[in-house]
Amino acid sequence: MSLISVCGMERAHINRRTVLGGLAGAVGATALPGGTAYGSSSRYPAAWPELEPYGVADTRLDLWPRDDNSFVLPLELRPRDEELGRVWMRDTYVNCFRVDGRPLYVATGTTRVPGRPGAGPWNDGIFVWTAPALHGPWRLADTRGIRPDAERGKVWSPEFAGENTPGRTVVAPWQEYWYDDQFGKRGNAWAPELHYFRGTWYIVACMGDHSRKVGSFLLISEGGVEGPYRVAQGNLTKPFGDSFVGGPPFIEPGAYHHIDGGLYSEGDDAWLVLHNNLYAKFRDDMEDIVPTTNLSTFQQTAYAPEPYLEGAYVLKHGGKYYLMHAAWDRASTNPDGSARNAYDPPAPGRVQYQYDLVMAVADRFEGPYSKRWTAGVGAGHNNLFTDAAGHLWATFFRNPAFGYWADPARVDDAAVPGVVRMEWTGPETNRLYVQRRRS
Repeated sequence: MSLISVCGMERAHINRRTVLGGLAGAVGATALPGGTAYGSSSRYPAAWPELEPYGVADTRLDLWPRDDNSFVLPLELRPRDEELGRVWMRDTYVNCFRVDGRPLYVATGTTRVPGRPGAGPWNDGIFVWTAPALHGPWRLADTRGIRPDAERGKVWSPEFAGENTPGRTVVAPWQEYWYDDQFGKRGNAWAPELHYFRGTWYIVACMGDHSRKVGSFLLISEGGVEGPYRVAQGNLTKPFGDSFVGGPPFIEPGAYHHIDGGLYSEGDDAWLVLHNNLYAKFRDDMEDIVPTTNLSTFQQTAYAPEPYLEGAYVLKHGGKYYLMHAAWDRASTNPDGSARNAYDPPAPGRVQYQYDLVMAVADRFEGPYSKRWTAGVGAGHNNLFTDAAGHLWATFFRNPAFGYWADPARVDDAAVPGVVRMEWTGPETNRLYVQRRRS
């Protein structure tokens, strides 16, 4: 979750199979409510008025990734991907950095092992792809010089525990695979982010619900984007932050820490950002956060009541700070019988519909942040970045777990490495949206 400019140059800007085939046709044939997204007299697209009451979800098709504003990255396939014909990916992360004077695009995310329907109860670590341009060609990171006999592109995995040596830990004990009678093999890595900060490559990722300890950690490269990576000193015995009660009931007591960690940087400073409202500054040597306990809290304008949020991400654009979350839009019925779509907590009669990107803006990193708005329908748990030409993009993956993309008619098109163009409404209104349709 980094501050980065156009592919890494020192300017204040942003870091962090077929696209919607049937949906695209529906969008093109549908009259969009709310009028045009673009004002004819302004150099910026118009900001939409706030929806009332606060917490209502904006479901307009203008805010969907569509064929006219998005595409799925043509990532190089691994042998496991051949049957599906594309890479199965959740929590898609894409960024662009300037390395040795040239743009380098990177992609990673949560993937699964062959034969598994998802990324649990175990997966085999973190894969990285690189490209010279956003449209590719996308190639798996060349890890053959590090592990000649391992699957190419796999930069970190619990299975690398045998590489640990005195004074250098590749896999901490709490990250290793383990076994129990209920699930068998357990241990999965979630939501990796790849960052190039002060000339070093870092990965911030999370050990998922089936791990011995659940929470976020930092990997530090001792070489290039392909690694080799080792675990930061602050994560040798545990994830970042303290443990607390949370997660599914099968997580062992004391094992649950803060998940979905990411990195935000500005100048020579970097911060860890944790879902859904916490942050801490990294030490100058990047080996741990300070303080290691009593993490700071973003000042937010919460919904009432506040639902469970995921995937916190911070970026700076136009001199403002934007705080992003993934929130489930739950469909229900109002007392008068009308339809309701809102970021409500779970309750009887509320059905998960879309995993949305919601966003708020502030003058300072810590806040206070404005009321949130829907910035992208079905685009939750993502990051934003600028390409080499300075265009702003967000990632999306179409959550296959519940809701719209879990429908059997659509699930084959879910869990994708997607990117969608974004638009800024200018310095007067400071809104970011998925690029809306021009009329």
